[in-house]
Amino acid sequence: MNTTTRKTKETDIEVQMDIYGSGKTNISTGIGFFDHMLSALALHASWDLDLSVNGDLNVDGHHTVEDVGIVLGQTFHNFISIKEGLKRYGYFSVPMDEALATANVDLSGRPYLVFSSEFRADKIGDLDTQLIIEFFRAFAMNAQITLHLMLEYGENDHHKAEALFKAFAHSIRIATEKTGDRLLSTKGTL
Repeated sequence: MNTTTRKTKETDIEVQMDIYGSGKTNISTGIGFFDHMLSALALHASWDLDLSVNGDLNVDGHHTVEDVGIVLGQTFHNFISIKEGLKRYGYFSVPMDEALATANVDLSGRPYLVFSSEFRADKIGDLDTQLIIEFFRAFAMNAQITLHLMLEYGENDHHKAEALFKAFAHSIRIATEKTGDRLLSTKGTL
């Protein structure tokens, strides 16, 4: 278990995470749908995740969602600081009823995000849909990974968001599989 905290004037976050866990969660961000997505992420990635957030939700959810992405990304980065033996790449597609999402991950050390998705509504439950990209951007930048997330198609925003989070979860789990002791890099470093 790695523990990371972040305290600003906008959020107070504590996370305990094990990326080689069993999917046990205890998550409280104050944003119900976001909690649901993080629970799905942890379960499908097999992360044990204990996350508590006290954010300025009286303003809106932006600081909470982005800062959770920052802290989870930093904590994840600590787990993969030694990259020898990791599969490095992960790819997965998830159908969620009428929606289909695909995620591609490279534990490259070069942070980058490509996010291709559109939502019909401004909110899913109490989560602003425009914050979904903010979460993934903050995670990718702080984890120092390359992440491509594509919503291939879909109608229902709940299904689209859930497909994205689950595709990401499976692709990141594949990328962090241990395959030996080699570093998959022709330049000898990541």
